[in-house]
Amino acid sequence: MSLWTSLEPASTTVDPGSTTAVRLRLRNTGDVVDEYRFTPVGEVAPWTTVEPPTLRLYPGTTGTVTLTFAPPRTPDATAGPNPYGVKITPTEHPEAITVPEGNVTITPFSEIRAELVPPTVRGRWRGRPRLAVDNLGNVKVTASITGSDNGDQLAYDLTPANVQIEPGRAAFVKAVLRPRDIIWFGSKEDRPYTLGIRRSGSPSLDVDGTYVQQSFLPRWLATLLSLLLALAITFLMLWFAYRPQVRSLAQEKPESPAASALPAEKSATPTPPPLEPEPPQEPSAAPESGAGSGGEGQEEPEAQTECDVRDDGRLWCANADDAIGYQERSYDSEVRGPLVTTFSWFECWGHGEQTEGGNDIWYWTRLDNEEWGNVPSDKLNTEQDPAPGLQECK
Repeated sequence: MSLWTSLEPASTTVDPGSTTAVRLRLRNTGDVVDEYRFTPVGEVAPWTTVEPPTLRLYPGTTGTVTLTFAPPRTPDATAGPNPYGVKITPTEHPEAITVPEGNVTITPFSEIRAELVPPTVRGRWRGRPRLAVDNLGNVKVTASITGSDNGDQLAYDLTPANVQIEPGRAAFVKAVLRPRDIIWFGSKEDRPYTLGIRRSGSPSLDVDGTYVQQSFLPRWLATLLSLLLALAITFLMLWFAYRPQVRSLAQEKPESPAASALPAEKSATPTPPPLEPEPPQEPSAAPESGAGSGGEGQEEPEAQTECDVRDDGRLWCANADDAIGYQERSYDSEVRGPLVTTFSWFECWGHGEQTEGGNDIWYWTRLDNEEWGNVPSDKLNTEQDPAPGLQECK
């Protein structure tokens, strides 16, 4: 079997999302009629078509087929030169396979997509959204992440602040939003913000989000305190305006004539000199600390630096006065209440979101408002997390 082939042109260029064509010419140089099947091979084969797929040639005749390349506008279309081939299989002699080779160059393109998860976060002191950046192009993307808002009301902590993303991959940026001013009372406030993806030589991609800042004390508590204050002021005003006037009806008893003459008679009797006061006695020594009811002295209160598990199975430990209890073991979950007492007990521990202390240990306890909540381990004065001897939460 003899066959002559030629690719015209042998090299070509195509943009992702468009098409280009190459002609394959072949001549049957044998002495029998043969039919040839064409199959594209190589990395570009999935988006290469051959028309017609088969061709029948008489001896000494020449035919032409068209190869069409249609790379998709996706990261699968690798930028740069891509070799390809066309396997030609004759029907009469299937073992005599011919594979003419060529080269197709795919031009690079850059495309990214970004999304905030979730787009709206809530909190009193911080918000923790995540920025997902997808590289939909066919070249590596290098970008920096920045945060901004109107009025400079928020501070931004972005990790990482610079990303490199391979084609078809995604990067996730953890953002911590901190308000510069704390709302102690009142209603919540919406603070819009923008996270921008900056690339060299390309326009910036901005993603908008909203941070809902909640007040430190709930609205119902502020309303209750205001009502109690108004009642107290009203009570004081009524007291001073209508307080009862107490008048005594008692009269001084007049002295009898005999009683009035008695001092005059006694005045003739010499008055004895006053007695000298006795020297004060020295106070008796204070009882020793060991003396008392029951025969045992009272111990001084222990310093609130203890942090260990007592006989009741609970961890008794000092904690920060700004500790907060959360419904779940995550800063993004609902806040159940404060823990402003600086020495508390904790029922058990569990794994959760990484705390600001560098581990993922949270402790379960009853808060100051009688609610139960999870407190991050960095708010406790523990030397080791989890605390030795404390049971794990079920």
